[in-house]
Amino acid sequence: MNLNILFYAVPAASVVALLFAWIFFRQMMKESEGNVTMKEIAQYVREGAMAYLKQQYKVVVIVFAVLAVLFAVLAYGFGVQNPWVPFAFLTGGFFSGLAGFVGMKTATYASARTANATMRSLNSGLKIAFRSGAVMGLTVVGLGLLDISIWWIILKTFVHEASDAQTLVVITTTMLTFGMGASTQALFARVGGGIYTKAADVGADIVGKVEQDIPEDDPRNPATIADNVGDNVGDVAGMGADLYESYCGSVLATMALGASAFFSQGVEVQMRAIFAPMMIAAIGVILSIVGIYVVRTKEGASLKDLLGSLSRGTNLSAILIALLSFGVFYVLGFPNWWKLSLSVISGLLAGVIIGKVIEFYTSHSYKPTQKLAESSQTGPATIIIGGVGLGMISTAIPVVTIAVAILLAYGFAADFVFSTETLSFGLYGISIAAVGMLSTLGITLATDAYGPIADNAGGNAQMSELDPSVREKTDILDALGNTTAATGKGFAIGSAALTALALLASYIEEIKIGLGHIGKNVIEVGGNAVNTVEASITDIVNYYDITLMNPMVLVGIFIGAMMAFLFCGLTMNAVGRAAQKMVIEVRRQFREIAGILEGKQRPDYTSCVRISTKAAQHEMIFPSLLAIIVPMLVGVILGPAGVIGLLAGGLGAGFVLAIFLANSGGAWDNAKKYVEEGHFGGKGSVNHHATVVGDTVGDPFKDTSGPSLNILIKLMSMVSIVMAGLTVMLH
Repeated sequence: MNLNILFYAVPAASVVALLFAWIFFRQMMKESEGNVTMKEIAQYVREGAMAYLKQQYKVVVIVFAVLAVLFAVLAYGFGVQNPWVPFAFLTGGFFSGLAGFVGMKTATYASARTANATMRSLNSGLKIAFRSGAVMGLTVVGLGLLDISIWWIILKTFVHEASDAQTLVVITTTMLTFGMGASTQALFARVGGGIYTKAADVGADIVGKVEQDIPEDDPRNPATIADNVGDNVGDVAGMGADLYESYCGSVLATMALGASAFFSQGVEVQMRAIFAPMMIAAIGVILSIVGIYVVRTKEGASLKDLLGSLSRGTNLSAILIALLSFGVFYVLGFPNWWKLSLSVISGLLAGVIIGKVIEFYTSHSYKPTQKLAESSQTGPATIIIGGVGLGMISTAIPVVTIAVAILLAYGFAADFVFSTETLSFGLYGISIAAVGMLSTLGITLATDAYGPIADNAGGNAQMSELDPSVREKTDILDALGNTTAATGKGFAIGSAALTALALLASYIEEIKIGLGHIGKNVIEVGGNAVNTVEASITDIVNYYDITLMNPMVLVGIFIGAMMAFLFCGLTMNAVGRAAQKMVIEVRRQFREIAGILEGKQRPDYTSCVRISTKAAQHEMIFPSLLAIIVPMLVGVILGPAGVIGLLAGGLGAGFVLAIFLANSGGAWDNAKKYVEEGHFGGKGSVNHHATVVGDTVGDPFKDTSGPSLNILIKLMSMVSIVMAGLTVMLH
């Protein structure tokens, strides 16, 4: 089969994804936004979200310009980097930002329409919210495959090395650099959006719910518009940029690893290994669309029924991609085609298991969250203790699951021979498992992006003073959204763990290319002269003494583990400081503006939006830049051995910490919702106030620090890969 012709299935799939995203967007826009008040509130949220993104992009553009100049100097001034790197970096950031922008734009138009549709039926509301979320999912995968396709065509045309095999290695490792652009944009979007949304949310809850005892999203609360804006800029725009980066990172890392793992087996075999992840991703796009059309529910459905509705769509897509992956590897002509397919299935199953475990620990349909809600009877302290303990315990099964998936994916690809000779093939199996986990991201992300839309729909219903039954329905959709959001975060961090291993191998490959840039074409390994181009991963590891006995590696591991905690501490304190400003402003308005609590005077929503915007812009810069600067410094000071330690330490600590934070936060949120449904005293009770305190503590856990960690893990890897040439030159 002509592989070059087969490649065009990838851009074709991206066009199909973007076409269906546009169809779903148009269908949503044809729905009514409801009455005048509903339209007015939706417009406030749209304007606030757009104003925030405009400010965020101004900051990001400056950072990108500085980094692009740095890469240009390294490429054109010192000759230690591929000259295409600055351009690939910029396009990765642009497409990542565009994915988030489209998702947020859609969400701000969909929330009022979801609330209005829920007045007709629960199924109508679910359909609009879910298909609007699908716009985000399909836009992310569509733009991701489009960006990959464009750069493949460009680099295949203009890059020519000493041999065709070496050309493919250089092309795929160069393409990884647009992954750094995507990761950088994603981190700013996640951190900035997370600080914005949680500052508003915490401020609204502490003063509104606890101190004034008014409902969530009550129009009398000055912070409620800022809270709804935050759902869009943090949980939608930030999440879209985040998962765009995860999706592209897994495909690009597998392509790069395929080019290097099969280097000695001929160009055609290399091409098969490079095309396999792209083909699986392309098929996953089509199957995601099939799954989206399966999702529907009946009136009066419980939370379990709704979870079942979404599971039908995601499970169908996952089962079909598992079956069709056999066909992909068979058509591409792999001798061990069925074993590589089992590696893909290992990743898929790991994603499903992690999702189910997170659902069990965070949904109030199950015992752990119900028990957490019960602890509210003895006050906020026991809620906090219970939530922290629940989150810690919940890390066990996901960690074991990922460990088993890594061993199986490696084993299937390497015939269960765990040795230096099979290392590259085994790592390729692990990397293709990450692609399998994210192959159906089109629908998985739809179930995630749907959550903030349902949450905003509930806010619109409350502020528009619709019939209480509408709010009850949107609350069911919102509770489902909390669970699916936690599940989506689980998929993201699970894929980050698998992809990070592949990026470690890609880093070694970039080190080899860096050695070539400085003219070191032969290295001495174990007393033998080895050609740098033909050196294996093990050769490079031995050359730089990358072992646990090397203090550079140990120091790197400690710094990497510390980075996960330092980053979370910085982002949590940022939320705390921003929330303090919000609390002070909301209290001031209640105290100084007469008639707010009686509903006679409208609050000053704009001042609260301004506080969140300024705080997010200011607070996001330092932690985000730290994630870029630390890998650079470690490479300069400790060399390749220290960098490998940094990435390993960051991966181990970051993976476990991210799951802990996401699950604790999700459980606290749904424990509050469980009480609000009438259990343990119901809304307004002392127990309810205790769960609100737990929820406010959990807000930065699950929506700021936790979801940023998987980007941190991969961004440190991407920065290390891009800076490998400089690291080699200095060491």
